[in-house]
Amino acid sequence: MASYTDVLEYLSALDYPAGKDDVIREAEREGAPPEVLRALRALPAVDYADGNQVARSAGIDAAPEVSRSQRAAQARDRHPRVSQHLRGI
Repeated sequence: MASYTDVLEYLSALDYPAGKDDVIREAEREGAPPEVLRALRALPAVDYADGNQVARSAGIDAAPEVSRSQRAAQARDRHPRVSQHLRGI
């Protein structure tokens, strides 16, 4: 599977905004491996503002080091960015 960093690496020279075809063409020109091209070909046909938006739209995990159980725990936390002492308020 392609990583977030892989996608950004092969799109570093692309001028944005860019459409799906432009994104794929740039990745091919830069010699992207098949898994990156496969992820990019699955993109919706819209204009992308930057490489981060492309990677998010391709469904590529930005933090592969976080396990599924850690993600589930984060999803259950109703107040992910509130200090502990404020959670009961």
